[in-house]
Amino acid sequence: MSAVVEAKNEVKAEIARTDTKASLLLAFNGVALAGMWSIGSQPGVPIGARIVGGLAVVLLLASVTLLLLAVRPRLSPTAARVGFPRWAELSAEQLTTELAQDRTADHVVALSGIVMAKMRGLQTAVNLTLLTGAPLAVAAVVTLWGAR
Repeated sequence: MSAVVEAKNEVKAEIARTDTKASLLLAFNGVALAGMWSIGSQPGVPIGARIVGGLAVVLLLASVTLLLLAVRPRLSPTAARVGFPRWAELSAEQLTTELAQDRTADHVVALSGIVMAKMRGLQTAVNLTLLTGAPLAVAAVVTLWGAR
């Protein structure tokens, strides 16, 4: 197997791993949002805790947005230069001619760009999810302090 084909397989596997990570984090954030809503809507929660908890909700919603963008298919004009987006525009004869050329390196470059965009979004989403801990801790302290 050539180095270019190995690189293509590696990049495709990285796309799959990134999508799996994003899906797991989407599920986690969904559960966290449901939990925050459930706890925050209880009658005994002080208004200060609700306000600070609202910041955590905003951070999680921003994280969810980035995660959805990470798993969203990328069908831009740049992506349409190689692979199935390009093939969809060709006739059967043009496709046969296209496939006779080795464009594996072009695929690796296009797929690598997709991976990097997904990774940046995933990284920022994880950072936002981690940041929710601070306002949640403050909200817990405000709630406990108010219960005294």
